Amino acid sequence: MYDPAVTDLTKEQATGNGAAPEASMTIDELAHRTGMTVRNIRAHQSRGLVPPPEVRGRTGYYGDEHVARIELIKELQADGFNLEAIRRLLESAGGSSAEVLDFSRTLRAPFEDEQPEILSADEMAERWGGPLDPALMARSEKLGLLRDLGEGRFEILSPRIQRAGVELAALGVSPDTALDVAAKLRTHARGVARVFIELFMDSVWKPFNQAGRPEEEWPKVREALERLRPLASEALLAIFQQVMSEAVEEAAGRELQRELREPRGTASRRSRASSARTSRRSRSRRKRQA
Repeated sequence: MYDPAVTDLTKEQATGNGAAPEASMTIDELAHRTGMTVRNIRAHQSRGLVPPPEVRGRTGYYGDEHVARIELIKELQADGFNLEAIRRLLESAGGSSAEVLDFSRTLRAPFEDEQPEILSADEMAERWGGPLDPALMARSEKLGLLRDLGEGRFEILSPRIQRAGVELAALGVSPDTALDVAAKLRTHARGVARVFIELFMDSVWKPFNQAGRPEEEWPKVREALERLRPLASEALLAIFQQVMSEAVEEAAGRELQRELREPRGTASRRSRASSARTSRRSRSRRKRQA
């Protein structure tokens, strides 16, 4: 996500590995190298975002440390941080570009661990066993399951979710129903995510912030955020497996008791009646759409 040159330089300066070369650029040369105007560089200096130059004679000279700081500011702005937020981050981290870089990277890192997959329209049709429905594709994109790249190419953001959808289709579940399930799961997952975010904010960030964001505590906060990712996934999976087992047992028990209470053949008649009602609703829906 960040320019490797920025990462390498800030890491080197933070750990003390290797001496930084002597500042040798004028402000005009710094502006040319970073693609930023002299006016903006001076404005960043007045805000305390960029360290002052090394003055020799009457001329201020800038080095790689200044280049790294300006590039970091540009990266953080691209991630949505405003200048005041960047100033506070740098101030809280003791001016360490490396610490701010590490924290912002951890904060913005994708939570998922799978790589997206690029498929052509023909490959998608082959995988799903038929031509692609534009309405279903649009709905899938809205749910965040895929991205239309144009020219008949699609980015599958979660191959695991798509594999689950293909398996459901093989079981006879319609694509519409599968997307309904995906939408419900997304809603519930958002609620679970809020639980873990609130846990981090209440237990880690707020005490750190109330203490004045001590410079030496930044690595601990970043480590807590990093550890939260696998902990949340593992805890959610474990609880889901327990709840799923309980739900299956309860559903099976209710069905078995109902079968034992009803006279023979009643369940079959009710099933046929339910299928007929479903068929009538489907025909009615198609007529309205037509």
